[in-house]
Amino acid sequence: MDINIKLKDIIEVALLTSHKPLSVDDLQKLFTEKIDRSTIRMLIDELKVEWNEKTLNLIEVASGYRFEAKAEYVESLMRMNPDRAPKYSRAVVEVLAIIAYRQPVTRGDIESIRGVALNPNAIRQLIEREWIDIVGIKETPGRPALYGTTKHFLNDFGFKSLAELPDVEKFEEQLNLDLIQREKNLIAEDIKNNDDMESANEEE
Repeated sequence: MDINIKLKDIIEVALLTSHKPLSVDDLQKLFTEKIDRSTIRMLIDELKVEWNEKTLNLIEVASGYRFEAKAEYVESLMRMNPDRAPKYSRAVVEVLAIIAYRQPVTRGDIESIRGVALNPNAIRQLIEREWIDIVGIKETPGRPALYGTTKHFLNDFGFKSLAELPDVEKFEEQLNLDLIQREKNLIAEDIKNNDDMESANEEE
């Protein structure tokens, strides 16, 4: 077997079975011998092409690379667990969009942009999701917290950096679709974990 084919197979298996994105550094740890970063990136590019006509996309996000199901399969996957469908209010979506595009921002900034008082639950939900966090303190009276998005936000929405955010007019529409995609990924992960547990029990 060609050495590059074997290396690519190992990388493919690692990415398919990982519960988180894998960086080039992570993938280098798969091998006892030193594999150049450029070689790993080349093999990843080959995998992207090979999977182009299949059911998954191999994408790069802030923390590394991961496979995710193509958009046309979202509806079918959601049927497996309809209770996990995302339930985000319009306010939460608006707050996340404001933070993503205007960061770092304070609660007062968000209220000024939206023109209404901010429900603390909107911030709490986004922090619990690990999509936003306090990134600093504004040196003004009261020293309010500054909020910004996290690497988890970039990973979950498929961005390598904030520079990849779409035009603001399109963001909320894409955001709603990506929330569904995020929930679908969680469902797939739960299914895999359950399968792993069942296999372990059978072996015992």
